[in-house]
Amino acid sequence: MKLFGTAGIRLQYPMELDGVLAYKLGLTMGSLGYGKDFFIVHDTRTTSQLLTYAFTAGVMASGGNTRIVGVAPTPLAAYSARKYKGVGVSVTASHNPPDYNGFKFYDKEGYEFTRKEESEIERNIWRKAKPVDWHLVGKAYRERAVVEEYVEDLISFVGSSPGRGVKTFVIDCANGASYNISPRIIRSLGGRPLTINCNPDGFFPFRTPEPRKDVLEEYATMFRGVSPSAIFAHDGDADRLAVIDPVDGFVKQDRILAFFAKKALEDKTGRVVVSIDTGRALDEVVEREGGVVERYVLGKTHERVKEVGASQVVMAGEPWKLIYTSWGPWVDGILQVAILTSALIREGVTRISKLLEKENIPDYPWDRRSYIISPLDIRENIYNSLIEEMKSLLGDPENIITIDGTRLEYADESWVLIRKSGTERKIRVYAEALNKGRLEEMLMKIEKKLVEIVNKMGGRVVEITYG
Repeated sequence: MKLFGTAGIRLQYPMELDGVLAYKLGLTMGSLGYGKDFFIVHDTRTTSQLLTYAFTAGVMASGGNTRIVGVAPTPLAAYSARKYKGVGVSVTASHNPPDYNGFKFYDKEGYEFTRKEESEIERNIWRKAKPVDWHLVGKAYRERAVVEEYVEDLISFVGSSPGRGVKTFVIDCANGASYNISPRIIRSLGGRPLTINCNPDGFFPFRTPEPRKDVLEEYATMFRGVSPSAIFAHDGDADRLAVIDPVDGFVKQDRILAFFAKKALEDKTGRVVVSIDTGRALDEVVEREGGVVERYVLGKTHERVKEVGASQVVMAGEPWKLIYTSWGPWVDGILQVAILTSALIREGVTRISKLLEKENIPDYPWDRRSYIISPLDIRENIYNSLIEEMKSLLGDPENIITIDGTRLEYADESWVLIRKSGTERKIRVYAEALNKGRLEEMLMKIEKKLVEIVNKMGGRVVEITYG
């Protein structure tokens, strides 16, 4: 059974992941010698405590020690690992539905585990590692001080700036692990946080934890009356951040990443590593600032940073996700909140869209759609058939990239990426064009062809989500 997907382990509870497997995972990792001390955070899912303690029991049975931080965002696992030279563990399924849960692991430098390390765990978990003798069993400790250390260090890293009046920021923590941290960061930097979904609740009663465009676009209307400078929305473990402008609506993730790249390149030139599903705005901004864009596998940009060295990479990212190597080699959604809050206060602009305009961050029409196919076992054949059709469906592509899914780039500078989700039962379609008409034409043809293929194979499209 394959455990790891695009980003860590995410499986349905209890059919695919339960306390027994979590215990085996802890025992295996402790036995493989990744470290003696494991710093464990978990999100607010109803199964996260159970899996935390089961994993803890496994680590202790291997002779290792655990330091349980409790409910805290995933970036805290990476931060703790680097600060105390241990192993960071986050019990979370990130933005997946509430019946999922999983694990993410970080090494002593703060890097998320690579595919090589994940494969080693998968090979060994079924080999029945033996518990140590009774006198060698490890210990479990409570560890909350690291939360305050993280908050203090992040505020110091970003630095407060004198602003022009108090600005309001809506912060939606998705009933997840950042509920008592992101609002504090905004307030500490001089903003006024207006909170929504900042009560921890593993049922995610108000919205799905994935901060998609179709889930969040009503927020612009909902909060316009309080005139926020920006509306921030996390996923369940706060490695992601979506941004909404109160007038213009959902802000394309590429534009946010391009803003971060511009700021990073102002201090130091170098490489910007981004995922295969990013678009033209990043290329233009990075080239203008003297940097170099490199595209890499979705969910694995941290591996590329580790390969070439953090000193050579100023920033890495993918939609919703940011790695600032000057802060740490991990994805951090709370860092995004801090940087954007500080910039909006410092620059004195009224809202996020105005800040991006001031920084000359371009905007191009785009869309992202996800298709749940039933039955699941035909997804591979559907994907292969669709890719074959794509070779001529939208015209002859000038370039085809297959490092993660299939990305087809055209002479008119439009592009489309089709890939199978590594964390959910979906086929995803990403597209961008220089004008809206071309984008709509592309999406219409792709969706029509996809549905046609699904019907021919006796399946059906169960659900389509947007953004």
